[in-house]
This record gives sequence, C-alpha cells and structure tokens, in this order.
Amino acid sequence: MATSKNMTPELLSSQGRLKGLHLVATGDAFHQGWLNMIEKATEEINPGVFRIKDTKNVQNEFLQEEIPEGISKNPETNLILTAEVEDYNRVHHLIILPSFETAYNMRKKLKGNLDSDGRPRIRMSGAEIQELVLENGCIMGPSHAFTPWTSIYKEFDSLMDCYSEIPDFVELGLSADADMADRIEELQETPFLTNSDAHSPWPHRLGREFNEIDVKNISFPALVRAINDRKITANYGFDPRLGKYYHTACTKCYQQFHPEEAIKMKMKCPCGGTIKKGVDYRVEELATWNEPQHPTHRPPYIHIIPLAEIISLSYNKGVTTKFVQRKWQNLILKFGDEISVLIDAPMKNLAEIDSELALRIKAFREKTLQIKAGGGGKYGEMIFNKNEEVTDEVDYKNENSTLDSFLK
Repeated sequence: MATSKNMTPELLSSQGRLKGLHLVATGDAFHQGWLNMIEKATEEINPGVFRIKDTKNVQNEFLQEEIPEGISKNPETNLILTAEVEDYNRVHHLIILPSFETAYNMRKKLKGNLDSDGRPRIRMSGAEIQELVLENGCIMGPSHAFTPWTSIYKEFDSLMDCYSEIPDFVELGLSADADMADRIEELQETPFLTNSDAHSPWPHRLGREFNEIDVKNISFPALVRAINDRKITANYGFDPRLGKYYHTACTKCYQQFHPEEAIKMKMKCPCGGTIKKGVDYRVEELATWNEPQHPTHRPPYIHIIPLAEIISLSYNKGVTTKFVQRKWQNLILKFGDEISVLIDAPMKNLAEIDSELALRIKAFREKTLQIKAGGGGKYGEMIFNKNEEVTDEVDYKNENSTLDSFLK
C-alpha cells in the first residue's frame, strides 16, 4: 500500500547507483509477492547481499532514458533483505535479515497476515519479536524512534520497556538527529542508523538519509560486525526541522502549538483536528542533559537534502518536471552520482554548470539555509530568499518553559 508501481528490485538498484549508494535495503522482506520478485531478479554475490542478474535493459524511468554507462563511481548498487514490522503496541521495528531462508522461516512463526501489506501488523510484543529475530541470526532496532504515531518513544519511556535486551541499533527518523538523541542517557552505547523509508525509487525519495559504514566487504556478516563494533563513520540525514513531526502541530490544518498549550487543549485543535506532540518536545521530556553528550564512538551527523529538491526550490519548479530532471541529470553526468554533487564536488566546478544552484548547494553545505520547521505530518520548508525573514510559527521562548535552553 502507498508504494509506487515503479518500486521494483531493478529500479532500486539502478536509482541507488545514481544516488551514489553501494547497498540498499529491500524493505518488506516478509511479503511473499515481494520476496518472489527479489528472488527472480537477483543473485547472491556475498552472504546476504544480492545483485540484479540482468542490468542491460534497466531504464532510468525518472529521466525516461537509458542510464549512461560509467556515470557513477559505483559499478552497481546491491540489495540486502530488510523488513519493518508493527507489534501489538503499534511500535515499528526494523529487521535486517541474512537470507531468503531466514525470511521464509520467520514467516512461519510471526503471528499476523504477512501478505496484507508490506509492513505487517504482528500480534506479538517487541520482546517476542526480538527473541525470534535473535533465534534466526538477524539484527533489529526500533524504527523512526521518536515519531508521534508508531514509535518506541511514543509508546514507552525506555528501550527496556519494549525489549528484553538492548537492541542492535536505534533508527533516528527524519525528525531527529544525533544531537537530539544524545541528550538521552540510555542511548549512549547504542549505534544510530539514519535510513529513509522510500515509497518510490527516484533519487529525491531513495536515500534521503543514509549511513557511511566501514566494512571489510559488503555482506550481511560484515555489516553486523561493523554495527556491533561501532564502525559507522558518518550518519547523513535531514535537518530534523525538515521532518514532518519536529514541532507539535495539528494533523489537519498543521497549525503549530507550544506543547504546554496543546496539552491544556487536550491535544484538540480548534479546527477539529488532532494535535500531535512534536519530536523536539518528546526528546525534551526524555532528556537527561540540556546539551548533547556524544560518546566517543558516535560518528558525525551530517545534514543532507535531496538534490532534486534543492533544484526544485531554487527555480520554483516541480521535482518531477523536465526542467528539474535535466538539471539533475547534467550534474550526475558531470560528477558521477548525487552524493558526490552534494558533498564532494568543488564549488568552482558546480558554479561553471549553474552559478545559481551552486549558491544553494554552498548554503546547504555551510548550514546557512533558513528553515521553517515541520509538524503534524507536514514537512518543513527550506527558504532560499536571503531577504525573507523566517521564524518558527511557535514561540517556545516562554520564561516558564523548559524548552528555552533546548531550542537556543
């Protein structure tokens, strides 16, 4: 449900290549139909890692043409089996699997209709799912840990309220970053993953967040060892203000509220909609410290924005218009892949292609972009007009509020 018809194993691989990713998670690995598609399209090249068998006729549907040979530094993007499941407390969990055999074995023991949706609802607790995961040699952690609908910290105040032992990792989600999560003492020893949940394969959706991990080879065992040994060398993700649930806001009209005001209103907006608590305030409730306390193993968290969205906002054109597609393609042809454009390409070379866009990428790299924070299910907005003064819609600077020091 809610997934593009273009979401196929072949396009996940080809679009991941243009993005600059070496490994992409399949998602939905307990769904029989999706498993069939992946098995038919791929072959195993390393334990738990799969490549597309035939890439000769794979089209770049986003650009409606063949992918030019050799335009990416990465020869191909491989796939690893993953699944997101919902337990009976409506907490979502991300599971990374070592094999198709494991997926089929777990299908027999997970309690629920596994083929009703890609993300099945399981009639088991988080601890019961974790026990099954450990028995089958998988790794697991809470998905989008702070979001106000279906996350561990929406339902519980501690990881151990949900699990029988500390999970292998915590997935931060689009509305949180390491500075926020490292204010919570119980997360100090837990690795953070930054992953985006793509519902279509195009580069403005795929890899909105990603991880840089030091592995000896691209395989399931090597990935597990790297996570366990704290070999995540960088997390790339949204500025959390761009996430859909950063501030407390109405899910119907998106008006933002001070959390204390929302609580007094019993989380009901005057428009009749439901107010959802923002991730910023939920972190404040859970926080041990006023400032982040990064452990020595914690890698840098680098804010990143999809290139097509930067182009779209720079020229006030839709992301999927031919104008934006062509600008995006020219940059990919020049620098190899999207991540290289956003992170590594020299500003002088970018300016030679598009001086206006180069200014936007420079502002993104230097963290001088103005952002109007999201909330209630509406993404935040990047503001590129330097003459436009932007402030949050909510005044958190209440002298009686504990949020004051948090948001300075």
